[in-house]
Amino acid sequence: MPDIRRLFEYDYWANREALASLAAAGSPPPAALKRMAHIVAAEVLWLARLERRVAPLAVWPDLTLSQCAMWLGDVERQWRKYLAGLTSARLAERVEYVNSRGESFGNTVEDILMHVVVHSAYHRGQIAADVRAAGHQPAYTDFIHAVRSGRLS
Repeated sequence: MPDIRRLFEYDYWANREALASLAAAGSPPPAALKRMAHIVAAEVLWLARLERRVAPLAVWPDLTLSQCAMWLGDVERQWRKYLAGLTSARLAERVEYVNSRGESFGNTVEDILMHVVVHSAYHRGQIAADVRAAGHQPAYTDFIHAVRSGRLS
C-alpha cells in the first residue's frame, strides 16, 4: 500500500502542476481546461464509486479554472482520508459500478486505484500538448521528475 499512496502523492502534485500551467497561460486553451475538469471529475467519480455513493459531478463537467482548483483540493483531501484507511484485504475487494454509458462492471479496489492515477496522467499529457500548442509552457509532470526534484519520498 505504500506504493499506492506514493502514486497518489505523485498524482496530487502533478494535477496541481498542470492546473498551475493553465493559470500561468492567462486564458487557458479551452480543450485543456475541459480536460482538467475531466481529470477532477473522474477522480471525484472513482472515489464515489469506491465509497458506494453518487458522484456530485458529471464525467465531463464545464468548470472554470477556480472551480477546478476548489474541487481538486477537496477531492485530494477525500482521497487522503480514503487511502489512510485502506487495508491490504480491501485492495482485493471487488467493486461493482455502472459507467457513464450505463454498462455494469466490477473491478478490484487495487485496479481502480491504479486506473485513477494512470487516467489522470494520460489526460495531463494531453493538457501539456494543448498548452504547448497555444504557445505557453506546459507543466513538467513526469513521475521521475517528481522523484528527482524531491516531491516524493
